Amino acid sequence: MFRPLWSIIFVTAFLASSAVHAADEVFSWRQCAGQTLRVMLNKHPYTEGIKRQISEFETLTGIDVAFISHPEERYFDRLDEAFEAPSGKPDVFMTGVYQVWDYAPDNRILPLDSFIDNPALTRVGYNIGDFYPGIIDAFRWDRQAGSNLGTGPLWAIPLGFEACTLTYNRELLAKARLSIPLTMEQLVEAGLSLNGLEGPDMYGVAARGVGKWNSLHSGYITTFTNYGAKDIEIEDGRLVSRVNSPEAVKVTDLWVRLLRDCGPDDWEFSDWYRCLADIGARRAGILYDSDIVGFFANSPGMTSQSGKLAMTLPPAPAGTDPTNIKSNLWVWGLAINPTTANRNAAWLFIQYFTSREFQEYSVLHWQSLNPPRRSVFDNPAFQTVLATMPGYKETFT
Repeated sequence: MFRPLWSIIFVTAFLASSAVHAADEVFSWRQCAGQTLRVMLNKHPYTEGIKRQISEFETLTGIDVAFISHPEERYFDRLDEAFEAPSGKPDVFMTGVYQVWDYAPDNRILPLDSFIDNPALTRVGYNIGDFYPGIIDAFRWDRQAGSNLGTGPLWAIPLGFEACTLTYNRELLAKARLSIPLTMEQLVEAGLSLNGLEGPDMYGVAARGVGKWNSLHSGYITTFTNYGAKDIEIEDGRLVSRVNSPEAVKVTDLWVRLLRDCGPDDWEFSDWYRCLADIGARRAGILYDSDIVGFFANSPGMTSQSGKLAMTLPPAPAGTDPTNIKSNLWVWGLAINPTTANRNAAWLFIQYFTSREFQEYSVLHWQSLNPPRRSVFDNPAFQTVLATMPGYKETFT
């Protein structure tokens, strides 16, 4: 079977590393040969590179991999069902940060520190310190309600992360004589001006409205935080809800206005796939969602609007110092089911697909933005890729 030269070099590098470690009997990619792994993945650009390199992993390790993927809106429901099933539970699965707060107390996820610290299981050069601390520490938690992230066991290894930004069509804003919106109020006004600008099917702002968990964690919670609202606070050691505070009510009203008045007529069915399609087809003038969604829509040859889009910071109250504007952080990672009989094989899978070598391949060939390893993000080849999206690097910085 034909394979790109890059893939051959990539696997050869791993094999060479394995040969070195086989000499001193410390680490071997073949230590779990003959085992079979069940892997459950979310349908996402991050998984495309994985799927295309699974055969290489199987050749290198002798481990057989059976994987299944589900669309994001149903993924965690399907994962919960798999956990409860009498058989067919996944050995390795994709998880987000929020889900760790659910899985860790219920013993549905395995701490990974002991694997990383074991030289027989983790090859020299894996370099856990290469991950941005703020990204990998999002998967550290001590299982105490209300406790900050960054302390306690490490529950997953990052595949990639996303921030929430505004992506706008430069041609459409110029045609409507609009400035880049800086506040939510300005964003609503811009959306109203863009509605119907080039026909009845065109609307102002694409944002998630579908009644699922992932509609909350992108634009909404970013706006919620930047406008001073809080979901919970700790008082006398107890978690207290603050979702009905004046700040929370105000920002939620603004968000509902944005969806209802500046979105499509059927905004309640908008997920991130729909948002990507609409900003890429000139049906929406502005996208308020994950930075990678805007990047995909602008990538050369990906949509009809490729090269016409640009990125900027999410909206915040008037007068906010740009360095104080926050964005929700979403991280996808790989984790191990503690009930698996193939723990070491599961760790080899995670180690391979979160390595620097694989993430360089994935980000350069399959646009698996954003890479959580500093060495990959700083790679000049990746910086060249980022430069194709006006405002991306400045917004990230």
